Amino acid sequence: METHPLDEALRLERLEEGLWRGAPARPYANMAGPFGGWTAAILLNAVMLDERRLADPIALTVNYCAAILAEPFVIEAKLQRGGRTTQHWSLELKQEGAVAATASVVCGVRKPVWSHAAARASEAPRWDALPRASMAERPEWTRRYDMRFAAGGLDDFPRADGEIRSARSLVWLQDFPARPLDFPALAALSDAFFVRIMVARGTWQPMATVTLTSYFHLGDEELRALGAAPLLGEADGAVFRGGFADQSCSLWSEDGRLVANGVQATWYKE
Repeated sequence: METHPLDEALRLERLEEGLWRGAPARPYANMAGPFGGWTAAILLNAVMLDERRLADPIALTVNYCAAILAEPFVIEAKLQRGGRTTQHWSLELKQEGAVAATASVVCGVRKPVWSHAAARASEAPRWDALPRASMAERPEWTRRYDMRFAAGGLDDFPRADGEIRSARSLVWLQDFPARPLDFPALAALSDAFFVRIMVARGTWQPMATVTLTSYFHLGDEELRALGAAPLLGEADGAVFRGGFADQSCSLWSEDGRLVANGVQATWYKE
């Protein structure tokens, strides 16, 4: 059976406890270095593979410190503190002895206690009622996803009309080829939204994610039960100022459950 591109891209070699070696994968290449979602996913994977892990991840923060080169790297995962319910991890991805990305991961034991879900998914056409977006002339990583936009697509990008549009996008997302969901895949999907300035302004300029945080709201069994089903993603931005902008996102199952959400800060320049 052929290995899925994401599984190949997330391959890590254990060197010793808490120390892993890997290499960027060409299928997830971006304009400069790898897709940020891959970086988030492989940092999380270093915790997922660690025998000291207590439970499922509930939060992930990644800070993008430098461009990741097309060469091997090491990830050091430190268990900073843990108890019976939560664990706190810190990670560093290094190349040539220098830090290229850092992360923190919180793992937590979910328990059958009182629950309440106030948030609701936005209405959107069914997945199979929308065409797959063309990724011609887009970075390589975009070909690893099946994206079907209900709003806020990039069919006419770039544009020179000077119009400032809503930064909101509503899009069905799925790994391509389809792959059962797990936490590293979900971490990558949380960053699979184009930088919001592209949607709002419609112009091209240097841009990148500086930091992102993702929250996971389903446990492993619930996530496995979703299989390879697409998720409805919604992303928006509230302010673009001084060369930095915010970005929020949420990912929903087909039956309306909030699977993950998060925020990030992006950088851009003229």
